[in-house]
Amino acid sequence: MIENDYLLAWGAYAIAALGCLLVWFRITSWMWRYLREPLRVLVAILLFCPTIVDPAKELFAPAVAIVALDLLFKVGSNAWRAVADLAMYGMIAFAVYLVFVAIRWPFLSRAKARKAAREEQQEDSDLTLREHLEQEQEPTYTPPRSSRGTRVEPRL
Repeated sequence: MIENDYLLAWGAYAIAALGCLLVWFRITSWMWRYLREPLRVLVAILLFCPTIVDPAKELFAPAVAIVALDLLFKVGSNAWRAVADLAMYGMIAFAVYLVFVAIRWPFLSRAKARKAAREEQQEDSDLTLREHLEQEQEPTYTPPRSSRGTRVEPRL
């Protein structure tokens, strides 16, 4: 395989992997955020993690393909190296993802508090002037509780 074929094969694989990743994004779009995002990171790792095939020529291939082919044909010469690369890239990607989540968490909580305050203010501003006056003039009278029960009979 000459250099141009190698680059052409990687280009075709990159386009196909991006298409698969976009399909995976669409499939997981209905899920809860804290389940959806790690699954997306996992699939991105599986699709885009390279491993070295020939150290002398510095040729790389997708790690998932190397593991699948080595297990399918029972060769096993590069499978462990590919699994190690997948594990290493996976740990790095999930560590970066956890840092991203830790940074994002305070911003989300502040945004949620601002949204609740804005909704409360919107509810208050939706009332008319008459409703505001009626709320201020309403007595906060609570009838005394009867010791005999909850029913109060009128006196004759």
